[in-house]
Amino acid sequence: MKRSGVGLWAAWFAALLVILAGLTSASRAAESADAIWHNGIIITINDAAPQAEAIAVTQGRIQAVGREAEVMALRDEQTRVHDLQGRTLLPGFVDAHGHVSYVGFQALSANLLPPPDGQVSSIAQLQQTLRDFAPQSRLLEDFGVIYGFGYDDSQLAERRHPTRDELDAVSADTPIFVIHQSSHLGVLNSAALERDGIDENTADPPGGRIGRGADSRVPNGVLEENAFFMALGKLYPDMDTEQAIDMLKQGEALYTRYGYTTLQDGRSAPDQVRLTMAAAEAGQLKADIVSYPDILVEGTEALLRPLYFQPAGTPPEYHNRFRIGGIKLTLDGSPQGRTAWLSQPYFRPPPGEPGSYAGYGVVDDKAVAEIYTRALRNRWQTLTHANGDKAIDQMIAAWREAEAAVPGVDVRPVLVHGQTLRRDQVPALKEMGIFPSLFPMHTFYWGDWHREVVLGPSRAEHISPTGWVLGAGLRFTSHHDAPVVLPDAMRVLDATVNRVTRAGRVLGHYQRVSPRQALKAMTLWAAYQHFEEDSKGSLEVGKLADFVVLSDNPLTVEQYSIHKITVLETIKEGQSIYRH
Repeated sequence: MKRSGVGLWAAWFAALLVILAGLTSASRAAESADAIWHNGIIITINDAAPQAEAIAVTQGRIQAVGREAEVMALRDEQTRVHDLQGRTLLPGFVDAHGHVSYVGFQALSANLLPPPDGQVSSIAQLQQTLRDFAPQSRLLEDFGVIYGFGYDDSQLAERRHPTRDELDAVSADTPIFVIHQSSHLGVLNSAALERDGIDENTADPPGGRIGRGADSRVPNGVLEENAFFMALGKLYPDMDTEQAIDMLKQGEALYTRYGYTTLQDGRSAPDQVRLTMAAAEAGQLKADIVSYPDILVEGTEALLRPLYFQPAGTPPEYHNRFRIGGIKLTLDGSPQGRTAWLSQPYFRPPPGEPGSYAGYGVVDDKAVAEIYTRALRNRWQTLTHANGDKAIDQMIAAWREAEAAVPGVDVRPVLVHGQTLRRDQVPALKEMGIFPSLFPMHTFYWGDWHREVVLGPSRAEHISPTGWVLGAGLRFTSHHDAPVVLPDAMRVLDATVNRVTRAGRVLGHYQRVSPRQALKAMTLWAAYQHFEEDSKGSLEVGKLADFVVLSDNPLTVEQYSIHKITVLETIKEGQSIYRH
């Protein structure tokens, strides 16, 4: 049937309206912002333009950053305009090392932390905290175990670990498992030891120790390193998927409260990886989580496949806010727990140890070199936990051996903690491209303990030597290792800048760095550590709109009050995921 002229004209006009509507929509997408932040201090962490007056976001990425008049020109009637009211906005913090899965477990356990993060300063207070906690514990109700997290023998009045008998005084029938703040030691009561199958006939596992009575082989309840991790594996709550995802979300919520938009799960078990995959598939994650499963645990290697893993050196991609970044390897323990592997003896050895005691390693040299060689062949980025300088020697020697076997491959390997990194070891890190992720928060939490007990006055000055690293022309990151300490970004920043102990002493004044350098260590350099510097860590056009809003400017506030700054809001790809 032939159309009339009027009908043809009407069809043409309708088509024109559709085209114009599409052009208008495309024009807005290209020219107008979804959201703008202004009227505050915007720290970009971009040396080419360190500060800005306003920032615009479209589709989760930064569209413009600069002068307010220029950025505001991108506003239309649909743009959300956020008035900072003089507050400070900077890139969201990137977690250089932490354990988000275990932070959720910490949140569900009795808080045994000492001040300022808890109230436990004696064994009697620890016992009472467990008694008060037990009736309200979801974990006790569901799994029949009383869990406590964060006791610290260095901060207890008795200056020692509690014993099985002291935990039996809380409950002789219900298993009790309390975890040291280092997360490398723990104490079990008699019921927990029995459930775990540990008695006087149980041998110490390789890389671990079972504490014994003074004149017998009867366990006193204290477990170190691999003995502790094996016990934790047996006594860890066997949650269903819904319970486990809820616990993970509690950990995520604590991180975002402190301004982190990228979180790390730095020693995941395969089951934890699969759980986080399930949370991602269900759309449950608000922040990005990058996992580094423990290569010593069976089943880890099978996880290093697409969709969630990309080899080092390729652009990393998150799938529903989750990806696997590589592997984790642990070579020793904790200095505050006196299980780190040192080249020189501890200043004061633990009870029952000789004056020559210097800690111990947990993996033999051949196995370390073999793991690193496989990492290079498969392009796995590797995080290596090495606190003691002897463990760092082992790491350096093994990487030399691996690189000789597989030359020319850069997986940007990471030294995690490096508490007692020696000055003569720093050139080797630079030579081999090993990235140092250091732990200056120790200066506040355990600086006095290191001086008086662990390392002595001289060696304690050098813990987490950020000054030496910067002086050698290296970048570094500064982390919290949560749940070892709370993922408090302002406490991380303060400790990295000031290095002040609980007693008010500056520990290693020549290792201090400027506030701007410390912020880089928590943003742009942390993004670099994760191969994500092209999309995160600074406020530049095209990068993700990951922001944190602070109550004050850490670059200008009185230096020793940085830890008092409050995180007011955390923003992930332009959307608020936490408000104070």
